[in-house]
Amino acid sequence: MESAELIAILREVRERVRARHPETSAGGVDVALPDLLPLVHARDAALGKVAAIGSVNPRTGGLVNAIVQTWKRLVARVLDWHVREQVEFNRKIVAYGDAVIEVNRQMNQAIAELGARIAEQQKVAEELKDICNHWASWRAEWEHKLSENEMQFLRSVADLQGGFQHRVTLMEASHRDLMRTHNVDFHAALERHGFDIQKRLWTDLEKMHTEIERIIHSELRMVRQRAQISTPPAAATESAPASAPALDFDYARFAERFRGSEEYVNAGQQIYLPYFEGRKNVLDIGCGRGEFLKLMRTAGVSAKGIELSAESVALCRSEGLDAEVADVYPYLAALPEGSLDGIFCSQVVEHLPPDRLPELISLAAQSLAPGGVIAIETPNPECLAIFATHFYLDPTHSRPVPHPLLIFYLEEFGVGNIEVKRLTPAKDSMPSLNSLPEDFRDAFFGALDYAVIGRKL
Repeated sequence: MESAELIAILREVRERVRARHPETSAGGVDVALPDLLPLVHARDAALGKVAAIGSVNPRTGGLVNAIVQTWKRLVARVLDWHVREQVEFNRKIVAYGDAVIEVNRQMNQAIAELGARIAEQQKVAEELKDICNHWASWRAEWEHKLSENEMQFLRSVADLQGGFQHRVTLMEASHRDLMRTHNVDFHAALERHGFDIQKRLWTDLEKMHTEIERIIHSELRMVRQRAQISTPPAAATESAPASAPALDFDYARFAERFRGSEEYVNAGQQIYLPYFEGRKNVLDIGCGRGEFLKLMRTAGVSAKGIELSAESVALCRSEGLDAEVADVYPYLAALPEGSLDGIFCSQVVEHLPPDRLPELISLAAQSLAPGGVIAIETPNPECLAIFATHFYLDPTHSRPVPHPLLIFYLEEFGVGNIEVKRLTPAKDSMPSLNSLPEDFRDAFFGALDYAVIGRKL
């Protein structure tokens, strides 16, 4: 009887606690959480049965009842050794029920916390959407104003030119006799003054263009800063990719200026097409703006890119390319052995610490199937011109990699049939090198970049 009363009291306490702390939704997200009260009631009923084991059911009073009850108690004591294991088993089952209830309660709590985080992310997404809408409307308005200003400026130039020509005609008519007398080249003077006016106009136009670029740059920087402030930092996990190095400038604009436009890079990558045609699973390490992925898509080759820069990955995805933010080392380590039949890595290895380059080559070779092709492009340290112009322009460069060292690493990890292709002759961008003797120029000022291409043995 005391056990039954205790169970009733515990049940009432639990129901009061659950009434004060209901868990019916996942933290702001409309997701119904399972009710744990049926489990609690079932557990309590089982606990009551466990407490009743070994008790003798009451009967009406009398001599017969006393004899029967005495007999039952005697039998219960005699069979105590027999039912002891059953009683212990029943208690374990009840303990198991308690553990199930606790686990479900913790799951409900975790789901509620997850719902709260989702609601917070939705709020951040709405704020970013408002920022994008603001930028789109501002840009449309600015382009409209710019178009109107350009039209007004052209009209002003046309009016000035018409007025100037009219004044020239009047001056020619009124001073023709004076010009003959003094043998003055009036037409030359008019051309000289016209050139001065044109020069001033172009100077004003250049100032206007500079001011427009400064305003656009400031607005873009403000948008990026607001986006960084609005987006909460993601919690670090073991599976999260390494973040790109923090730079205080727009690296995409930096690459556009110093590496070249997408059309220029795409034209230079055409040499790789014969090596990757017919491949089924190609990985582009450091895909950047996605020039090589576009080349593979045009050739009908299935290719995927990985990149540390989230901005570059977003640009690739906006153009329908398969790309994701990932650190190359854990990404390659997680791939099944021999799952790739092609790897392309352009302008990446010079950014890596020298002691980690062999690890990259080892993981890449492990991911390649037999016969799979790997192509690695990087600045050519044999060309002294890159140290004077190109290599140290990029502050993220570590140090150049000589091609004999890269060949050694590839051979060390099972890559053979290696070819070396020298790319981008330095004389094309530095015409003064043509004055050097040809053999000396080819030895010390040959190609700005080179590519090493090999196949998995």
